[in-house]
Amino acid sequence: MTAQQRLGPSGGRPPWLRLLSLRSVQLTAAFWVLATIAVLLIVGDGELPFGERPSLEGVLLAGEVINGWANVGVALILIGVTYLVTRGRAMPDMAVRTPGRPIALAETAGLVGYGVLVQFGGLLLGRAVGEHAISLHMHGTLYGADKPLSPIEAVVWMLYNFVFYAVVPYLYFRQRGYSNEQLNLRSSNRTNDTLLILVILVLESTIELSLVSDAIFRLDTNQLLIGIPLAFLLNLLGTALPIMVFIYCILLPRFLKLTGSVAATVVLGGIAYAVIHFFESWTAYDSLTNSVLSVIFLMFQYFGPGIIKSVLTLGTGNAWVHVWAYHAIAPHVTVDTTNISNVFRLR
Repeated sequence: MTAQQRLGPSGGRPPWLRLLSLRSVQLTAAFWVLATIAVLLIVGDGELPFGERPSLEGVLLAGEVINGWANVGVALILIGVTYLVTRGRAMPDMAVRTPGRPIALAETAGLVGYGVLVQFGGLLLGRAVGEHAISLHMHGTLYGADKPLSPIEAVVWMLYNFVFYAVVPYLYFRQRGYSNEQLNLRSSNRTNDTLLILVILVLESTIELSLVSDAIFRLDTNQLLIGIPLAFLLNLLGTALPIMVFIYCILLPRFLKLTGSVAATVVLGGIAYAVIHFFESWTAYDSLTNSVLSVIFLMFQYFGPGIIKSVLTLGTGNAWVHVWAYHAIAPHVTVDTTNISNVFRLR
């Protein structure tokens, strides 16, 4: 995949101008502006309905909206760094790893339908064993929780996601004859992949620890020695690998086949990453306005990280890159070790 293929026909225009001229980018920008206006009009002088999101307590609405914009800003910075690190390598064309459009469409529709069933299954199972639906992030992740999950709930969360979002789809598509390379699980340039992982990991860890939470530095030695491996293992199996397989191994190359556009594929990857978190513990679907706000803030929170993961995967043809550069360690060790320490009552 050449630089021109990444953005479309050049026409002699600079890359940033070509990017802004793409329909998918324009629609995303329009959504962001309209969603911001909608939030301000709906909430007004009131409060956001996300009672299970402690970070909103005492925080101005404008601050949360700015945070949504900042997530995209950070994403664009990391995407720019990714482009610089990978600019000298030949990019794999992930579209050739998928079948023809009719089969790709059928597989995409089937996987989306399966994902909907798994999400509702997580809602029912989560409410059966505790208070919260099983989503792709553990309750208390990123925002903390006044009432953390029990250790049993945490293990059930991990096993459910790993089995139904990672193991079952992976085995099914392997049985259909797709190789690990066709599922974006093989590196075509280990040296550059390793360099990219290290650069993004250092940058993202620095951002997370300086701007999101430095609570990990306030844990004692015992909490760190036990909490870090637990946070890594639980989140690797419970969110990083499930998301990698479901979206970035299977759906992303099919998005590329169906759209024929790298930019549209990146946007769809971001949307898929937000939608797969539909039943996050802080969301509220008890009214139309609360549902609208929940969907908007899911996009504000997860669209930016989703497009980073998409670019890292498209740029390398290797879904493992985003797992190690921008998921399993940062933020799910750097930020979430504190939550895991609370879940397992580490002292």
